[in-house]
Order: sequence, then C-alpha cells, then structure tokens
Amino acid sequence: MEVMSRQIDLSIGEFYHLYNRGVEKRTIFLNERDYTRFLVLLYVANNEETIHVSNYKSFSKTDFFAIPRGKTLVDIGAYCLMPNHFHILVKEKVGNGTSAFMQKLLTAYTMYFNKKYNRRGTLFEGPFRAKHVEEDQYLMYLFSYIHLNPIKLIDRDWKEHGIRDKKKAEKFLSSFTHSSYLDYIGTARPPEAILNYATFPTYFDTPTDFKKMTHEWISFSRQGEALP
Repeated sequence: MEVMSRQIDLSIGEFYHLYNRGVEKRTIFLNERDYTRFLVLLYVANNEETIHVSNYKSFSKTDFFAIPRGKTLVDIGAYCLMPNHFHILVKEKVGNGTSAFMQKLLTAYTMYFNKKYNRRGTLFEGPFRAKHVEEDQYLMYLFSYIHLNPIKLIDRDWKEHGIRDKKKAEKFLSSFTHSSYLDYIGTARPPEAILNYATFPTYFDTPTDFKKMTHEWISFSRQGEALP
C-alpha cells in the first residue's frame, strides 16, 4: 500500500503540479490496459465516496467515465502518463482533497499492478511530489510542458537540442491517447470526463488556440532553445 505524504501545505483554490515515477525509475505502464486502468482511476478516485472498479466488471473501458460521482476532491486541468512517470495539474477543491485523491489513486493502481504482475511492495518512488503553481505565467506554461512530455518517446533529447521534425512531433501528439492533449484539440472521447475546464483560466478559447500555443512551443524549442 502506497503511503502518501505531502511536502508542502496544500490550500483550497490553489493550483498544483503533481508528479511521481516508478521506484528505481521502473516502468509503471506495461501495456494499453495499464494506461486505461490509470485513466479510469483518475476519474473514479476523484470522489469523496469510494468506487470499487471491481464492482463494474461488465463495463467497457468507456462506460467507466459515465459512472456517477459524488463531490470531487480536486479539479483536474491536465495530465500526461508516460511509461515510468506521470504529471497531473490540479486545483485543490476541498481541505486535504489533493492528498486524499492521490492516496486513493496510487493505492488503487499499485494494488491492481501488483496483483496483475504477481509482485509485492512499493510501486512508486516515495510520496507523490507537488509543486505549488503561484504565478499565472507558470500555470500557462505547465499546459505546454505537460502536453509536450510525450515527445520524449520519439525524440529523447528534444528539450536539449530542439525538435528535429516538427510535423512528426505534432502528428505523434495527436495520436497519443494517454494525456489530455486530445481533449484540448477538440477530440470527443469519454476520458474527457476526467477534466474540469471551468475552474482553470481560459487560456485557450478554442482548440485552434491550444494548437497554436503548442505549435509555438515546438517551434521555439526547435530553434535550439531548451525548455526548462
């Protein structure tokens, strides 16, 4: 069972960048089913009530995102799942909401993973990490940082040397189903239920605005400027 602790004080109404990776940098998503399970848990664990996924064995993976929830613990604005780590952008909604959400999320996924792969012990590298997002400019930057993360999978050192093939990167992002990028570019799909756009600043009025923003970041890094 994962033991969660927080390294900073979490306050209602504030934004936080949450992230963690597999212990010893191990892979935590081995196949499509693992990614899907974590996405489902992003939705069902964000709930003051407890929802047991095992009670819905007859559900398809899309049905889970229509399960009625009670009061949610956090508002999720963006996320990205990578083979050995993840990023989630949240807004604290209720007292201790972020810690409770992460406790439920990571405990449930660890139990699933350990049972499926016949292993024991901790899956994640220590407690989840949280960075307080205090400035509006940094919050806007995180939407790019989180959604561009998958480019590492096709160009490992792109942040250092820039993106060599911009069109290839944009095409890859548009096919990557394990982040909220598709939701922001207007692709209709059930996992969009994970997000609550309304409580985050309106940086992108339309999917075109979002595409333009990510395009600018990709072009910027391609000129040899490394992203932080």
